[in-house]
Amino acid sequence: MLDLQQIRRKLHQIPELGFQEKKTQQYLLENIKSLETDKVSIKLWETGILVFVEGKAPTKTIGYRADIDGLPINEQTGLSFSSKHDGKMHACGHDFHMAIALGVLEKIILEPMNDHCLFIFQPAEEGPGGALPLLQSEAFQSWRPDIVFALHIAPELPVGTVASKPGLLFANTSELFIDFAGKGGHAAYPHLTKDMTVAASSFVVQMQQIVSRNVNPLEASVVTIGKMQSGFVQNAIAGTARLEGTIRTQHPDSINTVKNQLEKLIKGFEIAYDCKIEVDYGANYYQVYNQAEQVKEFRQALAGSNVHYQEAEPAMTGEDFGYMLKEIPGFMFWLGVDSAYGLHHAQLNPDEAALNVGVEAVHLTFSKLSQ
Repeated sequence: MLDLQQIRRKLHQIPELGFQEKKTQQYLLENIKSLETDKVSIKLWETGILVFVEGKAPTKTIGYRADIDGLPINEQTGLSFSSKHDGKMHACGHDFHMAIALGVLEKIILEPMNDHCLFIFQPAEEGPGGALPLLQSEAFQSWRPDIVFALHIAPELPVGTVASKPGLLFANTSELFIDFAGKGGHAAYPHLTKDMTVAASSFVVQMQQIVSRNVNPLEASVVTIGKMQSGFVQNAIAGTARLEGTIRTQHPDSINTVKNQLEKLIKGFEIAYDCKIEVDYGANYYQVYNQAEQVKEFRQALAGSNVHYQEAEPAMTGEDFGYMLKEIPGFMFWLGVDSAYGLHHAQLNPDEAALNVGVEAVHLTFSKLSQ
């Protein structure tokens, strides 16, 4: 039997960024191959892995996705199994996601379902986005599932609880990078410069009106600048500046509205501040929209079990699993892990008791969907 706690801790020590998950892929393969039978087939895609388990009397293929990458965060948990990779951490729970997937895979290999089961170990969820290119790949299409589902840890929920809902669960998201280029100079001669600290600061203030005056107030949207850089010393005027942030919307059309208004604002600022401004939207993720029928079957699967289901609220978080749900019926759910610190926090510390809860919830769902 696989030791899921040990597996999770080993994975936690080797976080890797998107499409760099070579150690992670190798460790996963070692565990998968220890379970391998003649009913199991494996395909590699980039740094990801697809594992196909033949069903006993198949009428369809059921897919389950686990993401495998980490984040560029310096871990501050003080755990004995903290990250060994400086500046990288599994601060979004993907170590949990992988361990749970391996636990369910083991169960299904030992006792195959009626239907085929596909386990999708997907790279680059945190960026630049692995779901869409994986979805379009020949490897995935050859085993394309008829239904697909996934989970994500929820630090705010207690262990033993899961949450989901029909319809919108996660938002449409886009990264946002804006670079300003003007003319730097001495602080005593501002008239000879094009001050990009002033330009960027003013831009941050002005852009806050984009949502309030261009997006339907019943369709929630957020534009946030989380990082601002300009200048090098206190007595020099900055000739460059950079803003980094995110756009998040509940409706897929709203994200285009926000981007169009941003670009109009940029054109005006280039004239007003006599500068050049470039925008890069980085990784863009489609909304996670759960199908009602699959959520209903999920609730039915958990009835009478030790796993408590509750209705989730929509969140403005982003997940590239939305691209899979755009093409394939399915759903995502939250798994309670009871951590005092939230997702993407350097001190995130999920309760490992949730590993077995996750395995139970996913395995029961496979069983229900394969009836």
